[in-house]
Amino acid sequence: MDFYRRYGPAVLRKCERMLGNRQDAEDIVQNLFIDLIRKGRTDVGLAYLYRAATTRSLNVIRNRKRRQELLDRHGEALRPRGMGTEGEVVTAELLAELARQLDPKTLEILVYAHQDHMSQQEISSLCGLSRKTVGKRLQRARVTLESLAGGAP
Repeated sequence: MDFYRRYGPAVLRKCERMLGNRQDAEDIVQNLFIDLIRKGRTDVGLAYLYRAATTRSLNVIRNRKRRQELLDRHGEALRPRGMGTEGEVVTAELLAELARQLDPKTLEILVYAHQDHMSQQEISSLCGLSRKTVGKRLQRARVTLESLAGGAP
């Protein structure tokens, strides 16, 4: 399991930063590595693992939003325990709303820029896009974010 020892901790930190929840992050990382090992794909690098982990984390965030909508519609009887602090819910709701309004690639770029603190050049190399395209997508995401915040920057 040298593959996991080498990359697992870094991917786990990334998922935990995105989700704000260690347990969900551990589930994502474990399932990601299990899937890759079953497929015999232990030759992938950290960039691939980051992209796969980002996609899976965004799916969890989208599912949280959908779960919240169902809870709002069907009442408190269905509410699971341990929903997290109010700040975590607000963050998850905002990310879920962004996920609905932005295309997946722009949302991925936004996560790399603001969660992973990557430069536009690093993001462009990772995603195979020009730096200018990355900048345009980040600007589009900022406009959407400002409209969700009621015009506040």
